[in-house]
Amino acid sequence: MNGTRITGRGSAVHRLYSVVVFVVLASLDNVAIGLVPPLYGPISGALGVPQRLLGLVTAASFLVSAVAAVGWAYVGDRTNRKPLLMVGTLLWAAGTGGSALAQGYPTFLAAQLVAAVGLGAVGSVGYSVVTDLITPRRRGLVMSFWGLSQGVGTLAGTLTGGILGATDWRRPFLLLTVVGLAATAAYLFTYDIRRGQSEPELAAALDAGAEYDYRISRADLPRILARRTNRWLVLQGLTAQAAFGSLVWLPVLFAQRAEAQGYSAATAVVVGSVFATLFQLGGVFSIVGGLAGDALQRRTPSGRALVAAVGILAAVPFYLVLFLVPMRIEVPDGGGTGAVVGAVLTSVFTEPTVGLSLLTALLALALTSANSPNWFALIADVNPPEHRGTVYSLGNLVNGIGRAAGNGLVGVAFHGLRAAFPPPLNYAVGLAVFQLFFIPTGFMYWLAARTSPRDIESVRDLLHTRADEL
Repeated sequence: MNGTRITGRGSAVHRLYSVVVFVVLASLDNVAIGLVPPLYGPISGALGVPQRLLGLVTAASFLVSAVAAVGWAYVGDRTNRKPLLMVGTLLWAAGTGGSALAQGYPTFLAAQLVAAVGLGAVGSVGYSVVTDLITPRRRGLVMSFWGLSQGVGTLAGTLTGGILGATDWRRPFLLLTVVGLAATAAYLFTYDIRRGQSEPELAAALDAGAEYDYRISRADLPRILARRTNRWLVLQGLTAQAAFGSLVWLPVLFAQRAEAQGYSAATAVVVGSVFATLFQLGGVFSIVGGLAGDALQRRTPSGRALVAAVGILAAVPFYLVLFLVPMRIEVPDGGGTGAVVGAVLTSVFTEPTVGLSLLTALLALALTSANSPNWFALIADVNPPEHRGTVYSLGNLVNGIGRAAGNGLVGVAFHGLRAAFPPPLNYAVGLAVFQLFFIPTGFMYWLAARTSPRDIESVRDLLHTRADEL
C-alpha cells in the first residue's frame, strides 16, 4: 500500500495507520480488563478482603463500562469522535494508575470504575469509526481482527498479570498506565474518518464532495429497536456473555488444580495464567469465522448469522469436556517464572491430559470465535452509519449485564458447589454449567438469520435514497 491520495478519504498510508491504531487500542483496553482476575489472590491478600469481593469489582467494571458506552456512543454518533476517544483513553489510564496506588478496597474499587468509564468510550466510539473504514464485502474479515485484538488483549492482560504480578501485583498496573498515555498520543495522528465513507451506495456522492450529515436523534431510538435483527443481536449478548464472563475464572481454575496437586500459591498463579492463556489461543480462529461469514454472506444475506449460530452451538460439547476431564500438572515448584512457563509448554507434548485439554480448548474457542466478527459485521450491515455506535453500545450494555452476571454469579456458584464438589472440582463443574448459556445464544442467531435479509435490504434502499438527496 502506498501513500497515494484517495479522493476525500486521506492517503492510503494514513488510513492504514489509523486502522492499526484503533485495532491496537481495542487490544489495550482488554489488557486492562484481563489484568485483575489472575491477581485475585495477591490483591485480596494485600487489601485484606476475600477473593469474591474482587470478583464483584470485575463484574461491576463490566457493567459500568457497558452503561457508560451508551452515553459515549450516542454523543459520538452526533459529534466529532476523535476527541471522545482521546478522553476515554486518558480516563482508563488514570483509573489503571489509581488501581496500582490503592491501599484499600474502596480506593481500588473506585479506581477500577473510573477506568471502566473510559473503556466504554474506546469500545463503542472506536467501533463506529472502524465501520466507516470497511466496505461491506470485507466487514467480517476486518472485524475479526478487531475482535481478535480484544481477545489477544484479554490474554495479554491475563499473562501480564500472572507473570509480572506474581511477586508484585502493582507492577502490571503501572506498566499499563504508561502504555495508555502513549496510546493517547497515538490518537493525535490518526486520520479523521468521514461518516458513511465505506458505503458503496454513498461512494459517488461523497467522492463528488458531498457530506453525509445525517446524525442520530432521540426520535431514532424507537426505529432502532423496531428493527428485528437488532433485537436478536442485542439480546443474544445476555446469554452469550454469561458464558464468556465465567471464563475470566479460567486462571483461578488452573491455579486451584495446581494447588490441589501440591504446588505453592506463587507457582500456582503462574501456572494458572499460562494455562489460561494457552487454552484461549483458539480465539485466533475468529479470522476464519470472519472469512466464512463474508463468503456465505455473498451467497445469502443470512450468511453471517448462520455461521455464528452453528459455531456457538457446536462449541458446547467441547467446553464440557475441557472443564470436566482431569489434567495432570508437572512444573518445578518454587522455580523461576521462565522455568515454570517452559515446563507448562513442554507438558503440552509430554503429558497426554494437557495435550488433550489444549486441543479441546482450541476447538471450543475456535467455534465460539465465529460469534464476534459476525456480530460486529451484522450490526453494521443492518444499520445506517449514524446508528451503528449507539446500536453497538446497546448490545454492549446487554453484553456487560450478561458478562457481569456470568462473572459474579459463577463465583457464587463455586462457593455453593463446595459442599458437593471439593476444590478444584467445584470450579470445573461451575464453569461447565455456565457454558450451557450458549444454547439460547445459538437459537437467537438462527432467528437473526431469518430477519437480517429484509433489514439489510432496507438499509441499502435508505442509503440509495440519501445518496440521491446529497
